[in-house]
Amino acid sequence: MEDYIYYGELYDLYQQLLTDKQRAYFEDYYFQNLSLGEMAENYQVSRNAIFKQLHIVTDKLKEYEEKLQLLEKRKQLEEISQSIDNLDIKKKLEELI
Repeated sequence: MEDYIYYGELYDLYQQLLTDKQRAYFEDYYFQNLSLGEMAENYQVSRNAIFKQLHIVTDKLKEYEEKLQLLEKRKQLEEISQSIDNLDIKKKLEELI
């Protein structure tokens, strides 16, 4: 379950860096909860092809995060926001997050 949340957060940040097909596969598997068999039937490819593509997508998402660290920076900003007492600054910071 933690993987689903983690990959969902990465997907929110980096989805525009993926191809249309990669986004469709990811969304069907992680958001629509389709099985590999259902996806293989829908896309008229093998289950193994779907499995490989999902593995490629998750590897890319992790690679993007390793290089850009947008998720890590977002979490750090959220922590800082929680510790700020000035409501104006806190509001502006939360808008950026």
